Amino acid sequence: MNLAQLEYQPGSKKKTKRRGRGPGSGHGKTSCRGHKGQHARSGAKFRAWFEGGQMPLQRRIPKRGFVNIFKVVYQGVNLSDLERLNKDKVSPETLLEARIVRKRRVPVKILGQGELKKAVEVKAHAFTRSAVQKIEAAGGKAIQIKDGN
Repeated sequence: MNLAQLEYQPGSKKKTKRRGRGPGSGHGKTSCRGHKGQHARSGAKFRAWFEGGQMPLQRRIPKRGFVNIFKVVYQGVNLSDLERLNKDKVSPETLLEARIVRKRRVPVKILGQGELKKAVEVKAHAFTRSAVQKIEAAGGKAIQIKDGN
């Protein structure tokens, strides 16, 4: 066998529709676009949400509720995660390196789930009351970070 004898398998290649090439092609005259209307015109493109010019659904439905643009959303870290970390000093940077926290610029809040068995100095943007009590009971410190630091 040589390269000159290579052929495609029968039925694996389909001929392309030759639109607008006369009535004999079966795709002549209107070129498979139907008669008149928006879709028959050249350059007709529509977004998936286009509703033919009527008022779209997202504008017909009334707005509800309120979104506070000043709300601070924290990344929560439990005391059980700090216990597994096995470090004497914990900050948002060490949590990021250990992949306990995922986002760099989102503030960290220490939550009181779990127990601490050794003294740990924890720096974070916010603490729950139970987390502060458990950290101080284990002999550690809970240091709150201000946004500027």
